[in-house]
Amino acid sequence: MTRERADSGTTGDAEVRPAATVMLLHEGTGDGALQVYLLRRTASMRFAPGMHVFPGGGVDERDTDSGIRWAGPPPSDWARRLETAEPLARALVCAAVRETFEESGVLLAGPPRGGVVADTRGPDWEADREALVGRSLSFTEFLRGRDLVLRSDLLRAWSRWVTPPGETRRFDTRFFAAALPEGQRTRDVGGEADRVAWMTPADALAAWRRGDLEMLPPTVTSCAELADCDSVAAAMAARRTVFPIRPEIGEIDGEPHIVMPDGVPCPRRRPR
Repeated sequence: MTRERADSGTTGDAEVRPAATVMLLHEGTGDGALQVYLLRRTASMRFAPGMHVFPGGGVDERDTDSGIRWAGPPPSDWARRLETAEPLARALVCAAVRETFEESGVLLAGPPRGGVVADTRGPDWEADREALVGRSLSFTEFLRGRDLVLRSDLLRAWSRWVTPPGETRRFDTRFFAAALPEGQRTRDVGGEADRVAWMTPADALAAWRRGDLEMLPPTVTSCAELADCDSVAAAMAARRTVFPIRPEIGEIDGEPHIVMPDGVPCPRRRPR
């Protein structure tokens, strides 16, 4: 399959919505192995129920707000990296940071003079997080109220996946990588997830092959790519070419299967 540019829009029977997801990374306190943060979506979710995913979600209209306070590479730089228009690039980066905070409690932001928020635990932070989830508070208002700026330099563009035609909900998702900021801790915030875990990418793949952990192909492939990195620094320094990856739904032995584009690896399950 060719590497063609894909703009968000309507294709087939479902609108393709822009989305962002973030692979949060840290090194375990024991052996120092690279670990990634995974959430299991509740069985009641309309999209990917029961699947283990990275924090993320669809772009909110307010993510395009030009008033969002910003530090690091500007939206124009991200537009070139993500090969999209500047307003959408801004929205994707904002959605990545906002959704990560909403779904893990980790905030990729800091004071205007520099640095990163050291801790986001406490009832006041939780109240703000819930207000963001409920959309009674915009991300712009949240940052302004705490005198913070979004730190776009803490993100690395990793990949881009487009949901196959035929699905009832489709997304054009940019995957980012980010190191867990020093002093911050993830927490189980409930809501869309009923389980959270830090795992080495290799352990996540092994559990998927055993059938003990369900993941969609983009998550499986991302874990396989991360497994080739021996540290957070190596993952964040990896040279990535981001292009639209478009799996298709085909039939194998009369059963529907997701077919990966040529040149995009997806580890297979062991026969059961």
